Amino acid sequence: MTLLPPLNIRGFQVYKGFLDRAAQDELVAQARQVAQDAPFFSPMTPSGRTMSVRMTSAGRLGWVTDRSGYRYQAAHPKGQGWPEIPEQILEIWRGVASKERMPDSCLMNFYGEGARMGMHQDKDEGDFSWPVVSVSLGDDALFRMGNPERGGSTESVWLTSGDVVVMGGDARLSYHGIDRIRFQSSSLLPKGGRINLTLRVVDQGDSPQQPSSP
Repeated sequence: MTLLPPLNIRGFQVYKGFLDRAAQDELVAQARQVAQDAPFFSPMTPSGRTMSVRMTSAGRLGWVTDRSGYRYQAAHPKGQGWPEIPEQILEIWRGVASKERMPDSCLMNFYGEGARMGMHQDKDEGDFSWPVVSVSLGDDALFRMGNPERGGSTESVWLTSGDVVVMGGDARLSYHGIDRIRFQSSSLLPKGGRINLTLRVVDQGDSPQQPSSP
């Protein structure tokens, strides 16, 4: 890990080149192990639209979406519990977020060719005082950052493999999304694509009922 001063874009802290190639390779191996225990699935929004990313989770809770709504739950859609968050992923959290309070959930999204993520807020959690930490592995992704309210001006930055983004403070509830990826721009995943790891404190006992998005 390389903790250089982050770029501050609209309150988003962007750590460029936080992970070297060896660390990225190890994270991919750990993500594959998680996916063996809790396979990637194609999520559906409450409106019935199949999302272009595939996802799974690790930790005490996993984030899911289907016709019933957006939510955290203790089991994979197929019924098994989520695997533990790998220690190397927790080390990233310790490095940029907290050494005392560990995340409850690590959402793993896989972006294949043509996949994207529309502008959204992370607001299914019950305690917004903790940041959201996002780790990029694989192909470059165009990350767009907006405002706490929908609409208005935005700024974008290309995230490359090994970058880490911290969304806290004024940016904790800001809209953000992935407009596109540069498919096969990285050699980390032999067949191309991007893995995004998103770490969150959920505090499920206080979790709000209003759905958001991933």
